[in-house]
Amino acid sequence: MIEAEDAAGLWGGTVVRPLRLRENEVYEVSLAGRRAALRLHRRGYQSADAIRSELWWCAELAQLGLPVPAALALPEGGHLAVLTGGRMASVVDWVDGAPLGEAGVPLGGSSADQATQHHTLGQLVARVHAATDGLPLPDWFTRPCWDRDGLVGEAPFWGRFWEHPALSAAEAGLLAEARAWLSERLAVQAGPMGLIHADVLRENILVNGHSLSMIDFDDSGFGYRIYDLGTVLSQNLYEPAYDDIRAALCEGYGLADTGLVDAFTLARTLASVGWAAPRLPTDSPVHASHIARAVMFAQRCLA
Repeated sequence: MIEAEDAAGLWGGTVVRPLRLRENEVYEVSLAGRRAALRLHRRGYQSADAIRSELWWCAELAQLGLPVPAALALPEGGHLAVLTGGRMASVVDWVDGAPLGEAGVPLGGSSADQATQHHTLGQLVARVHAATDGLPLPDWFTRPCWDRDGLVGEAPFWGRFWEHPALSAAEAGLLAEARAWLSERLAVQAGPMGLIHADVLRENILVNGHSLSMIDFDDSGFGYRIYDLGTVLSQNLYEPAYDDIRAALCEGYGLADTGLVDAFTLARTLASVGWAAPRLPTDSPVHASHIARAVMFAQRCLA
């Protein structure tokens, strides 16, 4: 909490309450009565230039009217602070709304409600992609790559998922086969590329009435546009209304040929296995659930 209080003070604010204490620590702060969100960035994940690039991108999107949080400047200028211990901090505008859902918890509402929300989400993702295409990026702009190498290369951005220590020999073989299948598929046809959010999870979509907002661009980078849709669908694979959710999301995005969506849904389930391996305790149940999901969908895609 001391780091958060020190960081809030740099913007002339005070900490109200913690919001998420995960790899990034996120706090609600008050800046002269104005609500904002303070983020203490995870150590060793993104460089200072990469975080500045993320903040620049979100500010540009917000200026264009997209429902994303814009970065708030320090009194002396700039948007990124380096604390005494070396940790980096930033503050963004407050975004009203409740998360669309929670990982591992069934979606609320009727099947029709779920489809409607995901149609709207598809439209939002399309708007973010289209607006981004019109932005001339600064020469210093840098973000990670969610391209073929970043997903299924020798050193994927989130790790060698097929070597997760909790995999059985059969599971490891299946994920290796899925990796080869996906690599071949992406080499032939993968769709357009550009800047993507890369983490369009339920927790990162806020619902306010009938409106949706997108937050937490920490994993954003250059990658396949449809990967954003695959990320959404990866959390919905066990939903009874999955087919309707998938159709509504693609229709909202304006994607007529949905053949690649399954490939990028698989890509996300595989990447999540790699993400969990070095980050979570060995006894975390998330390892088993991520592996089970990746195995299930790999079998479906390879059938």
